Amino acid sequence: MASMSHSSIALCGASASASASVLLSTTGVSLRTLGRAMVASTKRSNLYVTARLKKGKKFDHPWPSNPDPNVKGGVLSYLSTFKPLGDTQKPVTLDFEKPLVELEKKIVDVRKMAAETGLDFTDQIITLETKYRQALKDLYTHLTPIQRVNIARHPNRPTFLDHIHNITDKFMELHGDRAGYDDPAIVTGIGTIDGKRYMFIGHQKGRNTKENIMRNFGMPTPHGYRKALRMMYYADHHGFPIVTFIDTPGAYADLKSEELGQGEAIANNLRTMFGLKVPILSIVIGEGGSGGALAIGCANKMLMLENAVFYVASPEACAAILWNSSKAAPEAAEKLRITSRELVKLNVADGIIPEPLGGAHADPSWTSQQIKIAINENMNEFGKMSGEELLKHRMAKYRKIGVFIEDAPVEPEIKVNMKRRDAVISNSRKLEGEVEKLRDQILKAKETSSEEAPSSEVLNEMIKKLKSEIDDEYTEAARAMGLEERLTAMRGEFSKASAEEHLMHPILIEKIEKLKEEFNTRLSEAPNYESLKSKLDMLRDFSRAKAASEAASVRNEINKRFQEAVDRPEVREKVEAIKAEVASSGASSFEELSDELKEKVLKTKGEVEAEMAGVLKSMGLELEAVKPYVAEQIFVPSENIQEKVEKLNREISEKIEEVVRTPEIKSMVELLKVENAKASQTPGDTKVSQKIETLEQQIKQKIADALSMSGLQEKQEELEKELAVARELAAEKSQESLKEDDDDDDDDEDGSESEKPEIINPHFA
Repeated sequence: MASMSHSSIALCGASASASASVLLSTTGVSLRTLGRAMVASTKRSNLYVTARLKKGKKFDHPWPSNPDPNVKGGVLSYLSTFKPLGDTQKPVTLDFEKPLVELEKKIVDVRKMAAETGLDFTDQIITLETKYRQALKDLYTHLTPIQRVNIARHPNRPTFLDHIHNITDKFMELHGDRAGYDDPAIVTGIGTIDGKRYMFIGHQKGRNTKENIMRNFGMPTPHGYRKALRMMYYADHHGFPIVTFIDTPGAYADLKSEELGQGEAIANNLRTMFGLKVPILSIVIGEGGSGGALAIGCANKMLMLENAVFYVASPEACAAILWNSSKAAPEAAEKLRITSRELVKLNVADGIIPEPLGGAHADPSWTSQQIKIAINENMNEFGKMSGEELLKHRMAKYRKIGVFIEDAPVEPEIKVNMKRRDAVISNSRKLEGEVEKLRDQILKAKETSSEEAPSSEVLNEMIKKLKSEIDDEYTEAARAMGLEERLTAMRGEFSKASAEEHLMHPILIEKIEKLKEEFNTRLSEAPNYESLKSKLDMLRDFSRAKAASEAASVRNEINKRFQEAVDRPEVREKVEAIKAEVASSGASSFEELSDELKEKVLKTKGEVEAEMAGVLKSMGLELEAVKPYVAEQIFVPSENIQEKVEKLNREISEKIEEVVRTPEIKSMVELLKVENAKASQTPGDTKVSQKIETLEQQIKQKIADALSMSGLQEKQEELEKELAVARELAAEKSQESLKEDDDDDDDDEDGSESEKPEIINPHFA
């Protein structure tokens, strides 16, 4: 045997083992023989060969072998590290879902009360459940774009592997990009649905914080896209249809990913997917962000779950870029048109997969079955196409996105100062904040009945701002509907006709009415209709608040002035003297007083009323009449009479509207508006005032003649007679009940000396 040095040799690793094998093979001695020789002649040589064999342990899957007995073979036995969560996910309530949570809490409380007390609350529970279902339906059928974004990002929303678990018979995950890395943010594998094999590729988010960190929150690196590309080539080679699931905020944009060629990896996927001759179906199950979503989304068809979103930039990023604030995300989400319905209209998406009320997380299994149905339907359609037809179909899908019409007239470009636009939006945001603050202040004042309600000056300023905003909204709506030029021309004709001081021509009135009707009919189609409607509601609410505030202010001022008038020494002395005389007379009612005392009471009453009338006159108010407060005279008509009154009021209103729409009255009303405008410019012009008064009398007379001709006046008189009879009957019953009460009081007397009732006129109190 060849001589060997007496130094120790350590053999470790694959390369070292290879070197040792080569060395020993050149000596002509096998490794096994050498091992035996070394053991036998340990004392003669210092060369030792030591080998440690670690006993392999069979891999134990962390899930039961057959978790779902309804699925042959147990679907989870084919998965890798994905397993059911040990604990159920914590419920997460979005901001707009809080009213539903309150209803749920009420239902739970009522059921708990029923269980504790043993009482039957079935009707109440059924009512609350019906109310809850209706509220849920109303909420989820009128979601705003930003609300759908929040649902798409819901922490409990089912992930790619959750759906795979529900729709596949078998699934085997495939790993690695064959370049040294396996990105957990993209999962790939082969699975079967109803016996047909598919290549599944999808973004995988985590279901809790630990998983999200491991999955990088569903944001792939270049390794993930290269793994997906490898599986696409594999599927194309073996003829497997490809189904991709999109659910990512976007590709991971860190420094390392850029160094490894993030853009190149995405671009390579885009190019390759347009050349694959197998069917490709993409399904957006959550959010699809930018190129990170498109890198596995170039398909023959792209379907979206009902509450999924697909965007080039997130609403928050868009708002930060355009408006320098992420708080404008709701407006950005609306402008981006990122929801499934909008994208189907734009031909970006090809279909919508329904979700249960409450979102996909409300019933993941049902949502997965809808996805399975969609996959089977579309793959049956693609199965009839050849490879070349699939390529043409895929190309045609993206060629039809966006419509271009050649030789069509183009509106002149409107140049907008960006900074000025930013200022307008900033002012709009500021106004919204002021409106909310003022509303809270008004509601708080109503609830606490305090005097901390906003002043009339504050309300006037807010109403002025809202009117300005509403004018801008109307202008924008007219521009969007293409009516701005017609409105401007009509405004010019109206101004010209108003300046000529004669009745407006019936043709011009008809043109104005037609344009007005067209504008009102098409107003709901304007893109800013919701904003305009919201501001009109705000204006109405604040106008009512202003009227209530002014009425309360006037009422407080009147009460203060009345109190001052009554507290004057001369008035108080007269009132106290009359009180003393009435008390000493021993009379129990006004009728029992002597004629002289009655005259004194009436005289004092007249003086007090004169003082009150003077107070009102000093405030610019007129006193029409003074009615004594008698509680028993309150009269509530029967339901039959109320229905008749309401019906007559409707008929009168309809008749008045019909009369006002006639050309003659219209022209008189327009002329009256012109004269009122002139009167506001020249307040002291008596000629204009007389003309206004004459026109008002003529219009009233025309309406009165039309009402008398229609027979409504006779109906009103008959109804007034019926009301008078009913009022008399009610008064008689009231007097009878008062007499019975007096008799009861007399019976209750026990003979002891009691104080005599003090008879005072209500106006003296």
